[in-house]
Amino acid sequence: MLAVKSTCRDGWRQVLAEADRIDNKHLLTLEIGISTNQTIEMQDKNLQLLPPETIAFSLHVPQQTWLYDLHAFTELVRGRQ
Repeated sequence: MLAVKSTCRDGWRQVLAEADRIDNKHLLTLEIGISTNQTIEMQDKNLQLLPPETIAFSLHVPQQTWLYDLHAFTELVRGRQ
């Protein structure tokens, strides 16, 4: 499941509600500077963040270690087909 939200503030929680029966969710967002607490919560809820590369650098290094980029996501989808 891939959701797209321009901001993550409360949108990422909406994704969880909309896809509650899907185990692994992915979120493409354009928001800069997502807090560490938010990314920890996302990880705990199996919501994988896919920010564009230019935005990924606005996150702290520990946050960046678990990010997917769009290429990694498309490879994941191809592998499951």
